Amino acid sequence: MGNQLSFMLPEIDRKETQQAVEDALERYRLFKYLSFEEREASITASSEVRYHGPTNETSDQTGSIAAYNVDQEKMRKDFCFHVERAVSRLPKMERFLIEERYMSLETEYLTDYNVYSFKFQPPISEKTYSKIRWKAFYKLALNLSLVVLKNS
Repeated sequence: MGNQLSFMLPEIDRKETQQAVEDALERYRLFKYLSFEEREASITASSEVRYHGPTNETSDQTGSIAAYNVDQEKMRKDFCFHVERAVSRLPKMERFLIEERYMSLETEYLTDYNVYSFKFQPPISEKTYSKIRWKAFYKLALNLSLVVLKNS
């Protein structure tokens, strides 16, 4: 017996981890391709009686809405940047698979079969596709802090 340093890596829940990555990629598509609905200030008069607090307090509805809109837009852009950066670090085959299958505008209408039979040139088998996809998901899960561990 030598002085070997050994440790056990925690076991990853593949199904839950894959779901977490797919959810993040769906969120990415929503943020990337759907325009952000900005909140608008209500400027119509209200017939409700309003009871005011101390007169030295002000309410800046327009200011808080503008801040919310800016914060939400920044959060969306930051999230998209983070996902794109993680995907760009993947090896070529994995990056191609993720971009074609999960990040395009057409994703909702693509199946895995469409991707491995028609997008890859030459086409690849379903088994090879699954291996490449899991490797990509595993790396994305690590990079995006989405790994789900199995309960012991």
